[in-house]
Amino acid sequence: MSPFVLDCSVAMTWCFADEARLDCDVLQDALANGTAAVVPAHWPVEVANTLLVGERRARIRPAARAQFIAMLQGFDIATDPETRGHAFAESLTLARQHQLSLYAAVYLELAIRRNMPLATLDGALRQAAQASSISLLPEKL
Repeated sequence: MSPFVLDCSVAMTWCFADEARLDCDVLQDALANGTAAVVPAHWPVEVANTLLVGERRARIRPAARAQFIAMLQGFDIATDPETRGHAFAESLTLARQHQLSLYAAVYLELAIRRNMPLATLDGALRQAAQASSISLLPEKL
């Protein structure tokens, strides 16, 4: 599998049993077998916040959280060093154009800039990616 941009929504399906999806498990398996992913600079904060909220809502215990983080850290997931430089121009323009949050638009900007497929479950982001001729993972929801 080719490298891809990884959205938090996909990664969380690997953490919470009630969000598990076979089509997303394929992406986890690809990462476990050496496929690379790239994420925008805010991704670790977004993932950590989702885990914190999950812990507060008793959806995940600290030991499982630590195990999940260790799994993510074992994957080849690179943080894009250029996210900041594109936030005030390209990402903001994409957010306006597609009526996305800026948090979502940075994933789209990254996929466009790197010419990589985008792994997301976010419906609005998927529509924007399709309109921008970006391949999607999973291919169908």
